Amino acid sequence: MKGTILNIQRFSVHDGPNIRTTVFLKGCPLRCEWCHNPESLKHQKEIMWDKSSCVFCMKCIEVCPCHAITFDSGLIITNYEQCEHCGDCSLYCQNSARQLVGKDFTVDDLVKEVLKDKIIFQQSGGGVTFSGGEPLAQIDFLHESMKSLKEHDIHIAIDTSGYTPYDCFERIIGLTDLFLYDIKMSDDVKHQRYTGVSNKPIIDNLMRLSKEKVDIILRLPILEGINDTDQDINGILKIADKACISHISILPYHSIGQHKYPKLGLVYRYDSFKTPSQDNLEKIKNIFDKNGYKTQIGG
Repeated sequence: MKGTILNIQRFSVHDGPNIRTTVFLKGCPLRCEWCHNPESLKHQKEIMWDKSSCVFCMKCIEVCPCHAITFDSGLIITNYEQCEHCGDCSLYCQNSARQLVGKDFTVDDLVKEVLKDKIIFQQSGGGVTFSGGEPLAQIDFLHESMKSLKEHDIHIAIDTSGYTPYDCFERIIGLTDLFLYDIKMSDDVKHQRYTGVSNKPIIDNLMRLSKEKVDIILRLPILEGINDTDQDINGILKIADKACISHISILPYHSIGQHKYPKLGLVYRYDSFKTPSQDNLEKIKNIFDKNGYKTQIGG
């Protein structure tokens, strides 16, 4: 069994408690307009091309075994219907202007990679966090990887959008020490507008999951003027109250991933998104604090 991994990030301190290794799985059913990891959306491998770093040596065209790369009108063009994502073009790229995004891992390969950090987990109280994309979108690979890691007594956190059939959660509940559960918006119309999907399955799954008495931290990405109004926050409060959540993380929007869009041939159309002010973040935190929640800004 193989899974497609976007990245393995070591010494993560914002993806669960203590020092962690975060495994980013490729593929996501949501299309959040502010997504800072657009390279994680598709399940299949992709090529990122940075025009500003390219010296147009044409080596990628020369070495491509599929003849999927051409030069036209000052641009390096990749025909993705022909491309087999072998990575030869990125391997021979002089300036690393071409990068293969995504790598196939077997369960054994991934477990061996994660276990390199076991001593760090033991000393810090950390562990591994599966993120994405949406890690449950590769449920078979995720499940088998978690089973193997649990044999080595590794603490496992799942960072999820919650948008998945509930039976996916049922398969991993017994293997999961912590769920980092994203709630983008309480209003369904707004949620569909900005993420492309309804929030009803997400909220339903949260309610069912909370009855299992598992540890859950709600993670709230906050965008100024989008989901930071009193109505928005009160809607989240109602969801958290009903689900009996005790911990909440407030995640301020950032535009760090904006530069990735043109490299994937995409257009970042939402320059109007803004990071909320520190005063506004503190205001939101105080609302949750006053309602009895353990709240933090970040991670």
